[in-house]
Amino acid sequence: MALIVQKYGGTSVASVERIKQVAERVAKFKMLGHQVVVVLSAMSGETNRLINLAKEIQTEPDPRELDVLVSTGEQVTIALLAMALKDLGLRARSYTGSQVRIITDSAFTKARILDIDNQRLHDNLDAGCVVVVAGFQGVDEEGNITTLGRGGSDTTGVALAAALHADECQIYTDVDGVYTTDPRIVPNARRLDTITFEEMLEMASLGSKVLQIRSVEFAGKYKVKLRVLSSFEEDSGGTLITFEDNRTMEQPIISGIAFNRDEAKITVLGVPDTPGVAYQILGPVADANIDVDMIIQNTGADHTTDFTFTVNRNEYARAMDLLETLKPKLGAREIIGDKTIAKLSIVGVGMRSHVGIASTMFKTLAKENINIRMISTSEIKISVVIDEKYLELAVRVLHDAFELDKQPVI
Repeated sequence: MALIVQKYGGTSVASVERIKQVAERVAKFKMLGHQVVVVLSAMSGETNRLINLAKEIQTEPDPRELDVLVSTGEQVTIALLAMALKDLGLRARSYTGSQVRIITDSAFTKARILDIDNQRLHDNLDAGCVVVVAGFQGVDEEGNITTLGRGGSDTTGVALAAALHADECQIYTDVDGVYTTDPRIVPNARRLDTITFEEMLEMASLGSKVLQIRSVEFAGKYKVKLRVLSSFEEDSGGTLITFEDNRTMEQPIISGIAFNRDEAKITVLGVPDTPGVAYQILGPVADANIDVDMIIQNTGADHTTDFTFTVNRNEYARAMDLLETLKPKLGAREIIGDKTIAKLSIVGVGMRSHVGIASTMFKTLAKENINIRMISTSEIKISVVIDEKYLELAVRVLHDAFELDKQPVI
């Protein structure tokens, strides 16, 4: 008997019929003698509907009240699944994040989990119940409802698996695993049987939508066995996210290509080149809870510097407004921005032991006259910023250049 945490995304519970199908899948695991905890997202499109309702009232919805509102989406699906399980003759109990006592900080709309009280879950599991928990949400120390950010149900599932010392956390979604890149752009993209936590962390942070980055961080930190599976295919092996030392010696050099269209670039021009200038710019940005990604600083002969960084596109306007207010204090000549960029990255642990990867990437893009605007590297990834209009072409030619459609030789 194993303790399994299963998380189902919005498309998996998009209708009553699909919720019944989830119940039947869960019942099969329960009939095999396993203990099962199920984490659910809201029905597909429901969270967006609720956010749009809020924006009809307030252009910038109050974060605390927005969390109260959007957390109701998962409350619907957990109750319906518990009913469906009971209709199949199983014992089931649904809980919201606050009832389970998933304790978070108070950063509304993107809270972080601090602790989980697992006693109620263990009591229900020991009593033979299937426990159904609302994903995406928790409660802070003051009793306020909080949410974990988009895709937060993945994090809920992995965090519960860690708290319960589950044997496996299964993430059911509308794809049957992690692919070398988005199959909608490259039809011959290949499903990976395994990928390391390190690679998956990079893929998630770089724009891959299969898993929320924090869920991968949790899984890696607490050694949670994590598997991505399809809700709509039976007996799919999916993709196992594992550790590098469990992989074969013959690693593929590149495991995948990730990209993110939701990027914007901001440049602060003509700032005095003095110690602390980076903090003077990025400190207030961080205080405003705006995440910064890639950073480049160019120093000119006139003792001034141009400071460029990227942010998520939905935080672009707020970041630009903030920097305009800081412009006199910074002594900046001008602040310019660009919302027509995209970030493209190649990822692979094999890059550690192979040379020439960057040159192959840059040569391939140059052949297509695709200009590189920014570059960032780490041990296992190379990221570039390019014009968004060339993104799909760039993904296709790089996928071909690194032969990612072929199975690695073992």
